[in-house]
Amino acid sequence: MEIVEVGSCGALPLLSLNHVSLLCRSVWDSMRFYEDVLGFVSIKRPSSFKFNGAWIGIHLIENPNIDEFDACMNEARPINPKDNHISFQCTDVGLVKRRIEDMGMKYVTALVEDDGGNKVEQVFFHDPDGYMIELCNCENIPIIPIISSCSFKPRTHSFIKKAASPPAKCGFMENIMMESLSMDMMNFSF
Repeated sequence: MEIVEVGSCGALPLLSLNHVSLLCRSVWDSMRFYEDVLGFVSIKRPSSFKFNGAWIGIHLIENPNIDEFDACMNEARPINPKDNHISFQCTDVGLVKRRIEDMGMKYVTALVEDDGGNKVEQVFFHDPDGYMIELCNCENIPIIPIISSCSFKPRTHSFIKKAASPPAKCGFMENIMMESLSMDMMNFSF
């Protein structure tokens, strides 16, 4: 399949977020956390990698000396929803809270509301290395781009651009990326 660029926006031709890599003190401890707490599944990594790591949706890279590079990781930080974090959508925020409590983990909750009365419940907690995780029902708030020069129009058909279609204000690739990102955010499941 060939994707043809028809717009004139200068953005790079991205399709979606591929992965996030995190340094961790122990791949084993981090794998157990992401598998047992979040339900991730380990996947095969390329055999050419000559360092300890794991792929579980997130790429874990072991560095036992992580504290030398990031002094903040050595201290127990408060759970702050405004800090750097990775967010995943969940189907039942109440169940998330009950299970986190059953595991004896500390967490913080927040509630976000938009102008239309849509509400998102958020649960924040740390992984074994201090990275913050958010679980939420973010699908309750629609994804609406604020870029005035690019009109995002979700498609229900193929990615192949038909020659008879009028050119969009923004390039075809930008629309593909926005649609892919939107769908990834709404359909992220394990």
